[in-house]
Amino acid sequence: EGPLTKMMKPGMGTYYRFKNMFEKFSKEAGKKQYLIPYFISAHPGSTDRDMLNLALWLKENNFRVDQVQNFYPSPMATATTMYFTEHNSLKPIKRKNLDPVFAAKTKEQRSLHKAFLRYHDPESWPLLRKALKGMGKAHLIGRGPMHLVPPESGREKDARRAGKKFVPQ
Repeated sequence: EGPLTKMMKPGMGTYYRFKNMFEKFSKEAGKKQYLIPYFISAHPGSTDRDMLNLALWLKENNFRVDQVQNFYPSPMATATTMYFTEHNSLKPIKRKNLDPVFAAKTKEQRSLHKAFLRYHDPESWPLLRKALKGMGKAHLIGRGPMHLVPPESGREKDARRAGKKFVPQ
């Protein structure tokens, strides 16, 4: 019932079954091949919490996504209907019971969703820290394996105090 259904995609169980088959048959063929999943940010139906869960899944599975496509409404697409109406157009319309769909429309929301997919990028960290604190998930900020992003560094604090943008090296 999450974002994957709004994308008309099967659940994660299907991914895991495919991954197991892919690895099995690649090994049997003596080939070293890699499975590269495709991710999209800010798709209608994806909430901040959904994106956080995806970021945690990416980290747990050692994925570091470099190229992220932000959802862009395009003509004749069901997702575009969801984006503009903020209702699930995949379900029958009922007069009293419309199925609401969250759609990340503001620059801030769309940037945050992209930042979750790029949790490993130092440029994403300030935005993620602010969001994690706002979501009551500040325990995910730290230096351990269970943390999503590191705490603010001294250099970052100095740049923030000086009103400058921190540029990681």
